[in-house]
Amino acid sequence: MKFTVAIDGPAAAGKGTISRAVAARFGFEHLDTGLLYRAVGMKGGDPVLSARSLVPADLARDDLRSLAAGQAASQVAALPEVRSALTAFQRDFARRDGGAVLDGRDIGTVICPDAEVKLFVTASAEIRARRRWLELGGEAAFETYDEVLAQVRERDDRDMNRSDAPLRPAVDAVMVDTSDMSIEDAVAFAVATVSARL
Repeated sequence: MKFTVAIDGPAAAGKGTISRAVAARFGFEHLDTGLLYRAVGMKGGDPVLSARSLVPADLARDDLRSLAAGQAASQVAALPEVRSALTAFQRDFARRDGGAVLDGRDIGTVICPDAEVKLFVTASAEIRARRRWLELGGEAAFETYDEVLAQVRERDDRDMNRSDAPLRPAVDAVMVDTSDMSIEDAVAFAVATVSARL
């Protein structure tokens, strides 16, 4: 069975957590497409060559969840040649037998416009910055909350206004605003949405 769930949204909205939970619930494979871009950004050198030579071991780096990796990912993701180099990998993954969940920023609009389910997970910039700041260690973090908020807004601006595959919901995406939702409620909503389409 081929069944694709496309989950898009900005940083720290909860799409990764929801994606992993949906994949586990239905026995689908999961791909955090942001890791591809984070890995390319952290490899350094020519980003296009890095994208073309990406290997599974590059996705196992322990620094891919850092703020620096997120900023690097946003910068290389703005390059059309990098996006093109990673598109075929993502599309092949999406149509594998047994079902797949992909989360990113252009899955429902560019990578898998024919996905059986499309979700757009979002939350206010302030809520997302607070989540990211706490994830980084809160009061003990190297970055202050205000610095993290500024970085979240900067990344949103870059992601939403890039010329190639900007971050935006697909016209037929189901919106999930997690600003005032518990993760349990957000996951339950996503699972119910997928169940209704299976």
